[in-house]
Amino acid sequence: MLLLSILWYYIGMAINHYHHGDLKNALIAAGLEILSESGIEGLSLRKVAKRVGVSHTAPYNHFADKQALLAAISTVAHQQLYEILLAAFQQHRESSPKIIFEIAWATLQFAMEDPGRYKLMFSHVLEEEIYYPEFIETWRKNIMLLEEIIQCCQEKGQLLKGDVEMIALKVWSSVHGFICLALERQLPQEYLDKQDLQGMLKAVIA
Repeated sequence: MLLLSILWYYIGMAINHYHHGDLKNALIAAGLEILSESGIEGLSLRKVAKRVGVSHTAPYNHFADKQALLAAISTVAHQQLYEILLAAFQQHRESSPKIIFEIAWATLQFAMEDPGRYKLMFSHVLEEEIYYPEFIETWRKNIMLLEEIIQCCQEKGQLLKGDVEMIALKVWSSVHGFICLALERQLPQEYLDKQDLQGMLKAVIA
């Protein structure tokens, strides 16, 4: 009887914990896990609910549909990337002669750590981004950070002067393109035989 009472006590605490707002974050975390394991195709509200251990209807208290869940997961992922890039920038802005490479390398490591997460972030799966202002705000924050990095590099003479937005677009296109090739294992083997990913990325950024 004592063990049963203890069990029900902790179950009750877990339920109350969820009711106080943590269920949403638990569902997002579960979504990230499933995304990493099975990709976008394997993600559903039902599977997320099962992973967390709640009824299949519970996620609808926080997400109207799968699109809303994808938006929330993408928002968290973009925030994670922002924090990683900001930390890399702060670490290397005063010491590195190649800040852009350090940022690119941090982005590549982020992508390689969880390809499913990265692919979701820059896919067309999220159909109506305009309806998810938190996602838009976080996405723009990353863009603004990249522009700040570009300006810093220009001031240090690491990049030529010019339109910051266009230079940011060029840098991002190069880095993102390289990452996509790496994730899909489309980099030519003869290139990989000559140098590792870090060396190849450095050549691309240079």
